[in-house]
Amino acid sequence: MTETLLAVRDLSVTFGPRGRRVSAVDGVSFDVAAGETLGLVGESGCGKSTTGRALMRIVEPTSGTVTLEGVELTAASGRTLREQRTAMQMIFQDPISSLNPRRRARDIVAEPLDCWKRAAGEERRRIVDELLAQVGIDPVAYGDRYARQFSGGQCQRISIARALAMRPKLLICDEVVSALDVSVQAQILNLLEDLKAEYGLTLLFIAHDLAVVKNISDRVAVMYLGRLCEIGPADTLYSAPAHPYTEFLLGAALEADPEAPRRGEVLQGEPPNTLNPPSGCRFRTRCPFATERCAAETPPLREVAPGHQVACHFPLTIARREGAGA
Repeated sequence: MTETLLAVRDLSVTFGPRGRRVSAVDGVSFDVAAGETLGLVGESGCGKSTTGRALMRIVEPTSGTVTLEGVELTAASGRTLREQRTAMQMIFQDPISSLNPRRRARDIVAEPLDCWKRAAGEERRRIVDELLAQVGIDPVAYGDRYARQFSGGQCQRISIARALAMRPKLLICDEVVSALDVSVQAQILNLLEDLKAEYGLTLLFIAHDLAVVKNISDRVAVMYLGRLCEIGPADTLYSAPAHPYTEFLLGAALEADPEAPRRGEVLQGEPPNTLNPPSGCRFRTRCPFATERCAAETPPLREVAPGHQVACHFPLTIARREGAGA
């Protein structure tokens, strides 16, 4: 059985003053196995990025636990927390603003080594040159250029090199290709796959592009309005989704073939007000299958197939989908 690297239990994050508090993440629980890539998808504003930042404690969790290799990060502080953070690194959505424009590429990549005094002199230069070369940046030609002199794709490569400097076990990738051209997206995704194999990395891949998530992920977790509604193997979730929201998301995804038939109906309406979310199932106000039970009871995540969990009182079945399309 594969060892669990990251365990998240009942993670919640709220913002705002009393009386106007927003529950950005509400009771999220999942595991990530060592060497696995878990994709986290959902509409904008559903809490994906906040979840990633809460794991790193860039944003402080309101409640819940985050455990990395048996060490509870939510209970750690001071040097213990700083040491554990070296085992998990985050790559941010905006590759340009995540780098200091007044620093050279070589110094940006070396910053973690300098902070922890892991290398100096010739060894430091060798490590930095190797990292830059691995992400496709020529250290001789570009190592002394400033961050502001690079394109978005090059900045993202430098960000990846910086994240790898401490040899982390977990990489949290927050919309790392959403701001890049399609051709550059493919290069970055291929680079992440190569580095994952070389370094034995575990990835939490946060994105809203379903095609990208499917191609890079072993399992996929779907999030809606701060809660997980489905999690399972990528192939299973895409071929036979069990939650209506997942089905709608897949139906809204664009196909490369303009003549390909659309899959299912398009999701109607806007997400509810996060200051006053619906009772019970948060998706019920947009779900065509909602009943009174959906308003009265919050559906827990439960297994509908091996490794496939869904938070729905009435999970979709093949017969039901066929009946809905009749």
